[in-house]
Amino acid sequence: MTDPIADMLARLRNATLARKTRVDMPSSRLKVEIAKILESEGYIQGFKVLEAETGERVQAQLRVTLKYGPRGERVITGIERVSRPGRRVYFGREAVPDVLAGLGTSILTTSRGVMTGREAIRAGVGGEVLCNVW
Repeated sequence: MTDPIADMLARLRNATLARKTRVDMPSSRLKVEIAKILESEGYIQGFKVLEAETGERVQAQLRVTLKYGPRGERVITGIERVSRPGRRVYFGREAVPDVLAGLGTSILTTSRGVMTGREAIRAGVGGEVLCNVW
């Protein structure tokens, strides 16, 4: 797989469209950091890293519990990959973009770790925009 982050976002998008309660995917440190941001911003209910059993050469799994509104409406209405392996997208600290005029969230990887666009502006750092969520 050439782009595991795009795979994660596609799994989340497909699971919300199918009204699933949870979705499993291969885990990595970057995916866990993205899941932490999604949870803190209120887009998902929670996540859990399911460790592989000892003795097996199986990768750990990331289980994301999705969140829906009181009448079953989706909390994640859109999620898109911005920077990808074939075309990296970087923004300086002055040019970090808004998503839907501030209604959405951009997730960046910076020299200070993975953070939202608002946190990056407050910290005065720029970085690579991984994805936008609204």
